[in-house]
Amino acid sequence: MAELRRDSAAPLFSARTAADLLRVGLLGDSNALVASVVADSRQAIPGSLFVALPGERVDGHTYVGQALAAGASCVLAREDRRAEVEEAWRDSARSAALIFVPDTLAALQRLAREHRARHPSIYRVGITGSSGKTTTKECAAAVLGRGHALVLNPGNLNSDIGLSLSVFAMGKTHDMAVFEMGMNRPGEMDELAEIYEPDLALITNVGTAHIGILGSRDEIAKEKKKIFSRFDGRQEGLVWEDDDYKAFLKEGVRGRIMEFGPRSTVGFRGARDLGLDGYEVDWEGLTFHFPLAGRHNLINAIAAMALAERVGTPPGDVAAGLASVRPLFGRSEILRGEYTIVRDCYNANPDSVEAAIGLCDSLGWKGRRLYVLGSMLELGAESAAEHARVGRAAGASKADALFFFGEETRPAFEAARGSGFKGLLVHETDFDRLGQTALAWLRSGDLVLLKASRGVALERLADALMSAQGGAR
Repeated sequence: MAELRRDSAAPLFSARTAADLLRVGLLGDSNALVASVVADSRQAIPGSLFVALPGERVDGHTYVGQALAAGASCVLAREDRRAEVEEAWRDSARSAALIFVPDTLAALQRLAREHRARHPSIYRVGITGSSGKTTTKECAAAVLGRGHALVLNPGNLNSDIGLSLSVFAMGKTHDMAVFEMGMNRPGEMDELAEIYEPDLALITNVGTAHIGILGSRDEIAKEKKKIFSRFDGRQEGLVWEDDDYKAFLKEGVRGRIMEFGPRSTVGFRGARDLGLDGYEVDWEGLTFHFPLAGRHNLINAIAAMALAERVGTPPGDVAAGLASVRPLFGRSEILRGEYTIVRDCYNANPDSVEAAIGLCDSLGWKGRRLYVLGSMLELGAESAAEHARVGRAAGASKADALFFFGEETRPAFEAARGSGFKGLLVHETDFDRLGQTALAWLRSGDLVLLKASRGVALERLADALMSAQGGAR
């Protein structure tokens, strides 16, 4: 989990204030001051509130002792874990406060809402969507941060836990926030909107990410739309001009909902495709280089332009900000060497895989193309059908070789074979064999696309390939 840094070391609140807000009692030092809030004991420092969250693989309650040893001044724990937490507290021999609640996540969210409410002068921008929300957030931050004291959630800390922790980074010196808001279960966006209450909200698109949990694109659209649920008529929202759910997303919202995109965003006058080097963009009569490749990333940049236009950012700041954007790890990274690798394996859903294939197909590449497509996760009952969809797209692509990695990609492999694909076609579930097969096939001047869900860790193949040719540049 990324580390959150505040603009000041001043205390956020006291243990007594937190307990009173949560309407519960406390043990220990009621005057203990909290200067940071963490849910990972490894990030606890003197003055931290450690929130013990139960999880599927790790339970924070088992790490209370470590958090106290690192200097945590307060622990928020579940009432039904009182005995073991009190024992760890006594063993630590530290002066710290213990607060027990029925649900530590709900309590964390309550504290986050209160902290955000204490900073009413911070103008809040919220971004959600099935694909592109992290890149759009980074583009928006690069633009809006040039004229504002900006706070944003780092990386993709956008969930019911991550966003809640990120809110505590808000401070008196900030006048604007740009937060990504992600959801992968019903009701989660309601929680995020209640915590953050955006003044300006943007939905990048409605796709198929997390369809296995939510059941259908209709349900995904309903959940994404809830980013507007706290609007009272003063706020503004933006939806993509080509989204087939845009009419639904606009309907019945208490606030002004506009569209963004190449045709809708005021000031955008076109872009020249530079292949893997990004785009030359014409914005309000200014020409600048936007370094991220692919039309999907150009749309993310245009989304940031639309946000900037709504808050009155000068065109020069927009151009300078977008020119400064660099790819995040595993998101449209270009690694150049004897062969060129498009490392886009931080996340994947059918829409983003097709976008990555489209990017690589669009290049006037002189060498051969190898597309390595790994499993797309969280597709549930739709997994086979959505992998088959990707397989058909890959089979119709300009690839000279298609490697499918992971048990879930078997339907993609079969669909690509059924499409009449004439190149080398491989399905593999063993990573070492995948790497060996790729290295045996590749030669100087080839292009490699790596695209998969984060859980597949396909970046390992990029490391192996770059190591074999002496590193990246």
